[in-house]
Amino acid sequence: MTRTIDRAAIAANYPRIAPYIRRTPVMSVAGADFGLSLPDVHLKLELLQHSGSFKPRGAFTNLLTRDVPKAGVVAASGGNHGAAVAYAAMTLKIPAKIYVPVIAAPMKIARIRGYGADLVVGGERYADSLAASEEWRAQSGAMAIHAYDQPETLIGQGSVGLEIEEQVPGLDTLLVAVGGGGLIGGIAAWFAGKVKVVAVEPEAAPTLNMALKAGMPVDAPAGGVAADSLAPKQIGGLMFPIAQKHVAQSVLVTDAAIVTAQKMLWDRLRLVAEPGGAAAMAALTSGRYVPASGERVAVLVCGSNPTSTDFVTG
Repeated sequence: MTRTIDRAAIAANYPRIAPYIRRTPVMSVAGADFGLSLPDVHLKLELLQHSGSFKPRGAFTNLLTRDVPKAGVVAASGGNHGAAVAYAAMTLKIPAKIYVPVIAAPMKIARIRGYGADLVVGGERYADSLAASEEWRAQSGAMAIHAYDQPETLIGQGSVGLEIEEQVPGLDTLLVAVGGGGLIGGIAAWFAGKVKVVAVEPEAAPTLNMALKAGMPVDAPAGGVAADSLAPKQIGGLMFPIAQKHVAQSVLVTDAAIVTAQKMLWDRLRLVAEPGGAAAMAALTSGRYVPASGERVAVLVCGSNPTSTDFVTG
């Protein structure tokens, strides 16, 4: 596979992964249901993807386009990437070893174990798991699948953009939560400026926001309610030039706004979103992103493996 991350590569890859992923639906809801002046908001429900997040798109792309050794694959993850790699490896009958930090949500850990991967839980943050996974790769000869800084990962995640372009004709703006940047990097590469792509991050983990201000990836805080999915140490180096060119705006949201968006998605639509999955919606509901009159807006709801379901049980 070409290592160029662009619209052509994403389109060429899509038929390869399509038999293994879900073409997730778009739900169009009245803006008034969320206290917004928009007539409609279009929600791309990637939380309905296999393993509970968008991540299988990149996982399958890696497994189907790279030469997998007999030792199998290894991945470090805050949880969702690990679950996706474990699911893809199980589907394709490939051995997988997954490293996650202790902050990983129990639901994500249970998914990884349920898919049959060899799971190691240890370290405080994603960076600790990544270091441990690199040690195992060197020792075992397993193929590493990076959560966000791998060309195949970005190309796979870019298929979200391909689908939503077909599902929401005339789309003006797409709001996307950002962790390491694999998702928004792939999507921005797909649209290449045709649609306004807005990055949304927690104030407690402003990884892309700080990088854009600095003009390069820099170390950022890695805390907050979405730390298990949106708090890497640095933004991915592969996605950063794509973001500089094709991400139109970067906004930050508070932890309180993320939790409120989680509750609203449950109360209004009975959608169980994790904090990272609700972050993009929080930009709208908290007013951190205010659409123009007549703007056709979509929000990517990207994950459904919460640490807590207190917002459901009350």
